[in-house]
Parts: sequence; structure tokens; C-alpha cells
Amino acid sequence: MSNRSILAPVAILLGAYLFLNQGSSFGPGALFGTFWPSLFVIPLGLFFHWLYFSVTGRKGVGVLIPGGVLLTAGVVSQIAMLFDNWVYMWPGYILAVAAGLFEFYWFGSRNKWLLIPINILTVLSLLFFVVFSLGTLLKEIEPLRPFIAVVLVVGGALALIVRRRES
Repeated sequence: MSNRSILAPVAILLGAYLFLNQGSSFGPGALFGTFWPSLFVIPLGLFFHWLYFSVTGRKGVGVLIPGGVLLTAGVVSQIAMLFDNWVYMWPGYILAVAAGLFEFYWFGSRNKWLLIPINILTVLSLLFFVVFSLGTLLKEIEPLRPFIAVVLVVGGALALIVRRRES
């Protein structure tokens, strides 16, 4: 792999970041502060995957657990840093553990008992994502609350009063 194949995407992403965030400060501290997951956490997760797929000859399946956790947690952290939405992204850390365990299950001996914690953690994470997303959505439609209340009352009253025609 050449330096060009590594530096070109980095230059494109850095240029896009600088173009989209023209009002923010620019310097090494700001760049490290924003891109620390992409600089430290994601490469470490990729390193563990590289160890399993290239070096160990697919014998050390246990390295996929920290690899999956770090890779998923790094992506979640990077999204949270770029969009400043830590409040909504924290369930991704629960999903990170499920991702690491799922990689261990998929590439390992496929022990069916691993699916229990994987499914519990995945459902829990998705449930928290949905609940907090709905909470945000409900805050946005707060001005429509009286209208929604009237529609629900009228709809319920019509359902009680109007007889259903039987054919």
C-alpha cells in the first residue's frame, strides 16, 4: 500500500472538514480534539482485525472482541464529536460490546449461547436509540400538542358514536 492511498483520503476528509467548519478554530489542538477517535481508537480496532485476518492465521479469534468493541466505539465517538450529539449517541457504546461479541461468535466456534447477550445488548441499545430519538422528536412537535389532542379526542368520540356497517 502506497503513501498516496493513505494520504489522499485523509486530505479529502480534512479539506471537507475545514470547508464545512469555517467558523471554528483551526490548529493542531482543534484537529486532535475533533478527530481523536479517528486517530487513536479506530486504528487500534482495525489493528486487532488485521491481527486476526493476517497475522494469526485465523487462530486467535479472541482478538476480534476488543477489535469490534474499539472499532464500533470509535465510529460512535467520531460521529458524536463531528455532530456534537453525545446525548443521543451513548447507546452506541452498548452496541459496541454486542458488535465485538458478534464478531467472536461469527468467526469463532458459533456457540449459540453467545447469541443471548448479543441480542440483549443489541435490543437494549436500539431501544435506547429509539426512546431518545422519539423524545427529541416530541420536543420538536410541542407546539402541535393542542391540535394533536383535539384530533385524538374527536377520533375517539367518532369511533364510539359511529356504528360500523356490517355487510
